[in-house]
Amino acid sequence: MSSILTNSSAMVALQTLKGINSSLAKTQSEISTGKSVDSAKDNAAVWAISKVMESDVKGFKGISDSLSLGESTVAVARQASETVTDLLTEMKGKIVSAQEDNVDRAKLQTDVDALVKQIESVVGAAQFNGLNLVNGTAGSSVDVLASLDRASDGSVSASNITVDTQDLSTGAYVAKGVLAGSEGVSGNSDSAGFFLDAGDTTGKAIVIDDSTDAFAAGDKVSISIGGKNATYTVSADDVASTTTADIVAVGLKNAVQALGIEGLAVDYDSGTAGTLVFTNSGTNDLTVSAQFKNAGSGGLSLLSSVDVSSSSGAATALGNIETMIQTSIDAAANFGSAENRIDIQNTFVSKLTDSLKSGIGSMVDADMEEASARLQALQTQQQLGIQSLSIANQAPQNILALFK
Repeated sequence: MSSILTNSSAMVALQTLKGINSSLAKTQSEISTGKSVDSAKDNAAVWAISKVMESDVKGFKGISDSLSLGESTVAVARQASETVTDLLTEMKGKIVSAQEDNVDRAKLQTDVDALVKQIESVVGAAQFNGLNLVNGTAGSSVDVLASLDRASDGSVSASNITVDTQDLSTGAYVAKGVLAGSEGVSGNSDSAGFFLDAGDTTGKAIVIDDSTDAFAAGDKVSISIGGKNATYTVSADDVASTTTADIVAVGLKNAVQALGIEGLAVDYDSGTAGTLVFTNSGTNDLTVSAQFKNAGSGGLSLLSSVDVSSSSGAATALGNIETMIQTSIDAAANFGSAENRIDIQNTFVSKLTDSLKSGIGSMVDADMEEASARLQALQTQQQLGIQSLSIANQAPQNILALFK
């Protein structure tokens, strides 16, 4: 039945053309924006996920900047530690030369003092953006922002790489005269040193004495023998005791014996407070040096007591320089390890950011080859739809022929 009131063919053709135009508009939007999901209207779930991932990409960009800053800061500290190690090694050469009696110790002491000033200069200048990790002012550690961790419930937490600071400063030393009664005392009576010839069983003493100035928790007494070091750190319980000097002496005796040096014997005289007697029944000569270091003093505070102007001072300095060289080596090694870890994390964050960008692209980016082909097809369909609608609109006119 034909009707001039209802043109079903035209309505079908019109709806078809509207659908084609809608698809054509969407395809043109994909081509102009490069995205198949440009708003929540296009695909709410995919759009929401992509926006969360985009925020993470922004966050990781900030993390990458933080890691780069942290890596540069640690690199400066490592280079300073390595330079200090080289300077201390050079100083060791001067100290070794001072062990000989037929040398000008005054000139050697001048060279040592110059090296001390250079070390202080290096430590003081080793800062990046105002942060110095080697002069004891940055606390025990610093945190470098390393990652953002997103849990399955959507919560986000930050994780850090902790870098331990290393105190290579020479200050905050307070003399207490702890070794005043020892053999070969030098300087401020907090240093002592002597030689033990092979087969020397007469014994030489190191005396721990806190009668003048009491120990505090954190104070240390170190003994260096033949390039090996033994250290005892005073605890709060030790300070509370009435026999602190004896406790320190016994602790040092045990630490020295644990070194396992051939022929060396350490006798603790319980009748004489804090007295350790060293003998050498071995076949090698030994250099023994002792050094007190108060709590809170810098890692290289022993530099202030390096005195090669006398035989005993040179012997003490030889033991102390080994301790300081090991301190700076440990500092450089710790910074090197931290720097390498930060570098690895920075590389990982960069790769992770690229992966996130690729993931976002795979979800929301338009396939331009497919869009191009679809555009051509839809333009053809649009033209045909217009023709179809035009034909359908002519149908009522054909009814006029029935009334002629």
